Amino acid sequence: MNISELALRRPVLATVMNLLIILFGAVGYTFLAVREYPAVDPPIINVRTSYAGANSDIIESQITEPLEKSINGIQGIRNISSSSSVGSSNITVEFNLDADLEAAANDVRDKVSQAIRSLPQDLDAPPVVSKSDVGGDFIILLAVQSESKSLLELSDYTENVLQQRFQTIPEVSAVNIFGQKRPSMRIWFDPNKLNAYNVTFSDVRNVLNRENVEIP
Repeated sequence: MNISELALRRPVLATVMNLLIILFGAVGYTFLAVREYPAVDPPIINVRTSYAGANSDIIESQITEPLEKSINGIQGIRNISSSSSVGSSNITVEFNLDADLEAAANDVRDKVSQAIRSLPQDLDAPPVVSKSDVGGDFIILLAVQSESKSLLELSDYTENVLQQRFQTIPEVSAVNIFGQKRPSMRIWFDPNKLNAYNVTFSDVRNVLNRENVEIP
């Protein structure tokens, strides 16, 4: 005996079953989650700059404002927000929903590159432009090691080769480097010799800044 035959032989049972199905459907419909607005992640680009030792006022006037003025000319920007704290500047650029994230990131990088000449020359590093993912988390962790290269050489290769290539991969939001080591130099002054040669700390710093030229 199939369902059709059972419904014909027992119409009351079939009617009750249909009513129960309708009742359960109506009750279940009331518990359905309804989202008034869909969850959409807008194209967002972050620009981070580090300037060790500078207070928030210097960060705001010498880094954040020049970068904002340069970035503000990009087409398709919906909103720009920024924060300036001790030693750090963070600018968030939100584009319209129809904007292409890769093209937006390239436009921001171009504007940041143009604005670098107006930033302080003794920045810790150039501003870092990255694509933001609201729900993003680390997907892949890679360890870079070598038996023939030093930590400085590995850091330079990771930053200038691997990071640049990974950032050009579609759908990659950001590439972060941990444990990086940068070359540094410490100079100890002899106050007596400075006085003997009539040289100040500012004179030495100016000479170092003038002669410290990076040749590509």
